[in-house]
This record gives sequence, C-alpha cells and structure tokens, in this order.
Amino acid sequence: MMGKRVILFILTNLAVMVVASIVLSIFHVTPYLTQKGLNYQSLFIFALIFGFSGSIISLLLSKTMAIHGFGVQKIQNPKNASESQLFSTVQRLAQKAQIAMPEVGIYDSPKPNAFATGWNKNKALVAVSTGLLQNMNQEELDGVLGHEISHIANGDMVTMSLLQGVLNTFVIFFARIAAFLVSQFLQRDEENSSISYMAYWGISILFEILFGILASLVVLAFSRWREFRADAGSAQLVNKSSMIAALRRLQQITAAAPEDKRVPSMAAFKISGKSHFGKLFASHPPLEARIAALERS
Repeated sequence: MMGKRVILFILTNLAVMVVASIVLSIFHVTPYLTQKGLNYQSLFIFALIFGFSGSIISLLLSKTMAIHGFGVQKIQNPKNASESQLFSTVQRLAQKAQIAMPEVGIYDSPKPNAFATGWNKNKALVAVSTGLLQNMNQEELDGVLGHEISHIANGDMVTMSLLQGVLNTFVIFFARIAAFLVSQFLQRDEENSSISYMAYWGISILFEILFGILASLVVLAFSRWREFRADAGSAQLVNKSSMIAALRRLQQITAAAPEDKRVPSMAAFKISGKSHFGKLFASHPPLEARIAALERS
C-alpha cells in the first residue's frame, strides 16, 4: 500500500510540473526574478498556475488515490447482507440528496472510519472501514452515511480544493516577495550577488513553510465548519437522532480503547485535542461540540 501511495505522490507532482510548464509556455510568462528585481505580474501568474495546479490535479486524482491508498474494494454486486445493506443505504440517501449514485467501497481497518471523495458530486466514492460496519448498528450507520452523502451534495471536495488553490497562490506570491526583500537586505555588494541569489531560493522555501502553516489554519477552520454543516445535512437526510447516535457511539469506542491505542483521528469524525492550540490544527470539531450543535438545532 505504501509503495502505491509513493508512486501516486511522485506522479501527481510530475503532472503538476508538466502542466505548469506547458501553461507558462502558452502564455509566454516571463521570468519573475530579473536583474532589475521582481516582475510582480509574472510572479502572480506563476503563483496562480502552480497554486491551482496542485490542488486541481489532487482533486481529479482524489478518488483513484483513495482507492489505492486505502485498498478500497468497490462493491459491484453485494456478496452478503452487510454489503447489501451498505449499498442500499447509500443508494437511498443519494436519491434523497438528488445526486448520482456514488461508487461504494469497503476497506480493511479495525478503526471505525468512513470518507467521501471525488472531483464531482455525481462522480463520487463513499468508502467505509470494516471496523465501522462491525461496531455500528443500522441507525448509527445511517447517520455516518448521511454525513458523507451531505459532504458530496454540498460539493465540499471541490470547495476545499478551490480554497486550497487560492491559499497556495498567495503563499507562493508573498513568500517570494518576502524572500526577495530579505535577500536584498543581506546583499552587501555586487560580488555577493550570487550568494544573495542562492539565498533567495532557500529563504523563499522557509517563508513558504511559514506562510503555508498559517494558510493551513484557514483550511482547517473551513474543514471544521463543513463538518458541522455535514452533520446538519445528515440530520435532514436521515434524522437528528441517528446522527447523534453515531457521534455518541464514536465517543464510546474512543473512551473504551486503551490510552496508548486510542485513535487520534478518524477519517470521517476526527477528534481534536483538548488544548486551544491543538484545536486550531484539528480538521474536525470535538465530538461533544458536534453533538451539542445538533441538539441545539
């Protein structure tokens, strides 16, 4: 499994470089770093192309990467009662949400996980772990699947990719401007210009890491918000009690696990840390906060 993920990672990055190079050639984008300084127009176009190329290509490959990365076995013809129940539930909820029937899959993992992915809400995939099927009853499963179908119906995968593309663009743009200013400050004379030029690239990487961390806080905040929205969507598709039952069941599973074997996060229902700082870097709100939000609605 790990080998496939590494190959997919390399292919994705190669695809980004190829696409970006082609587009830069088509639009005749001039180098943004010249002897006279920065060409801000070229820099912004460069940042825009590279910023969106990665997020769009990742979105287009998201389903394929998930299938290979998690070893998802797609259900074509249900072979047993459990698969039949899962397939029929997804089909029923997809019809209710007015989206095309997603592909349905199961992957082997003792952890109660589920996720939805795909570049288009009518070309999506819903996958659940064997641990989820073994640990949840039909009411709880309805809540989980309603949550995932809501993600698809809301277009969350596309929205997240667009947001990431915008943030990538500004990270690249401002990181290179900041690096240029710092390298100019460090440049003492013309003899050291080559050193300053080399330092520019190293400094720009450091700024990209710093700005990337700050940008990730925005993405994670959006991710937490969309989890509340998907919970509300599940409450509408199924009912509020099923969604709350699923969240309470996850609380029980987490509490029952030994301290050193507790699952730090779940693909569909991640549990954030208790510290305020930790919550900023959580992609999902705490389960108790999500239950409280549903009870108030």
